Amino acid sequence: MRRWPCGGCRRLRVVGRVAEAALLCSPPVDPRLRAERERFIEAARKADDDAALYALKVEFLGKKGSLSKLRSVMRDLSPAERKAFGRDFNTVKDEIEALIDARRKELAKRRRAEELARWEDVSVVLDPVPRGALHIVTQTWRRLERVFENMGFTVHDGPHVEHGKTNFDDLNIPPDHPARDMQDTFFVVPPTDDGWERVLRTHTSPVQIRTMLAGPPPVRVVALGQVYRRDDDATHTPMFHQIEGLYVDRDVSMADLKATLYHFVSAVFETDLDVRFRPSFFPFVEPGAEFDVRCPFCKGDGCSVCKRTGWIELGGSGMVHPAVFEAVGYDPEEVSGWAFGFGIDRMAMLLHGVSDLRLLFDGDQRFLEQFPC
Repeated sequence: MRRWPCGGCRRLRVVGRVAEAALLCSPPVDPRLRAERERFIEAARKADDDAALYALKVEFLGKKGSLSKLRSVMRDLSPAERKAFGRDFNTVKDEIEALIDARRKELAKRRRAEELARWEDVSVVLDPVPRGALHIVTQTWRRLERVFENMGFTVHDGPHVEHGKTNFDDLNIPPDHPARDMQDTFFVVPPTDDGWERVLRTHTSPVQIRTMLAGPPPVRVVALGQVYRRDDDATHTPMFHQIEGLYVDRDVSMADLKATLYHFVSAVFETDLDVRFRPSFFPFVEPGAEFDVRCPFCKGDGCSVCKRTGWIELGGSGMVHPAVFEAVGYDPEEVSGWAFGFGIDRMAMLLHGVSDLRLLFDGDQRFLEQFPC
């Protein structure tokens, strides 16, 4: 049987296995110490991590540990017995501490061996992790924002649920206008406390009204956001995105509007496109004009996207109607201004050659992956 090198030595040789470590010294004479020693050896064999070893140390050697409690029996022993018991008590205590340390090193060595046993081929080329990208409409949205910010415009937004006053009346849209029909507009019920109808905004023009109500001219803003109309075909969807611009100051003319839109188209498409203005009517501008670009799909020959005309309408524009100025408290004799409104989704179609607007909202990943940002 292995023993310590000498009776007074408190150092214990560390061995790999707890079963062998238990034989490093002679069992103590006192049966209570011997029982604690054997109970610890049995428990140590089952401890398979550092947390379990720590719990064992507390259980046996803590202030309220089972071995520590045996120290109190020494007061009832004779001096000779007390000396022998104290020697064996310290022997068992040191042995338990040494066994805990040996077991901890054994577990660490096992973990290291398991880590080294895992074979990994670092030369294997893994499949690339797919990267997300901004939606094609969001890309176009941010592109338009940058263009107009570089032109000196500020970007504003407003609520999606609007009063009928700001969505229609303040924009000179009369109660009998087709835009206020149930088949064209999403109405929200019940009406507001002041009696006005509530609607999902049909355009971002109410942002222009709110901006002018907030302060005097000059005003130079663009509003981008979602708008809602009951419409659905290859070039229209019930929910779409719109950008509207407003410039109000003294001596603003139609020439300023045309120059701004020509520059806008050139900056967005990074090329000179054929564009045209067509006289048109909008309640909130006078005079009004449609703004068209040459169809990029058929190059002007006529196709289903441009409805065989060779042109695609970007939106409406014109000089702000005096009635709109009066609704917001501006003097139409002192100031003038222009406004425009384009579909962001339609701009995305033109920029990326998408022939059906509904593809932008189907959520087909195969389609969206063609337009990484």
